[in-house]
Amino acid sequence: MRLIDNVVRSFKVAKVFRENTDRINSIDFSQNGETLISSSDDESIVIYDCERGTHKRTLQSKKYGVDLIRYTHAPNTAIHSSTKVDDNVRYLSLHDNKYIRYYQGHTKKVVSLCMSPVDDTFMSSSLDKTIRIWDLRSPNCQGVMHLPGNRSVVNYDPEGLIFAVGLNSELVKLYDLKSFDK
Repeated sequence: MRLIDNVVRSFKVAKVFRENTDRINSIDFSQNGETLISSSDDESIVIYDCERGTHKRTLQSKKYGVDLIRYTHAPNTAIHSSTKVDDNVRYLSLHDNKYIRYYQGHTKKVVSLCMSPVDDTFMSSSLDKTIRIWDLRSPNCQGVMHLPGNRSVVNYDPEGLIFAVGLNSELVKLYDLKSFDK
């Protein structure tokens, strides 16, 4: 199906949720598509059951704030960036709303966050002009790339072999993940 104007206009809203009191800043589907998670400027994390079309649970992150929420490969854990206190990325158990690990290294706001499609690594980019690669199992940064521009976005290809970096809204560069630190 091509998404031309009249096709898009024919789409119907299936369900509307009003769980948040402020802007939703990020959403992500679980790998199996059974749940959707959102983060909001009201410092909440909301989990939705996609099969039933229902609100499943709301968690709070009042101390650290929450942005760029991403499921990990396990359906009961997620990573997100902080909006208060510091510029860390946090690894959260959705089961008991407790943090498993913190990833310290960025010195300014994290603006892009993505999970590897094949393993437990993830990448983050920040206004501090760096991209960092992390492993969920370690609090230590696994690699750093220093960038010339202020704002960058990053993402993996579907096989987890290449990553793309968007720089200053002008360039997209592709990198071989095996040579990240070279």
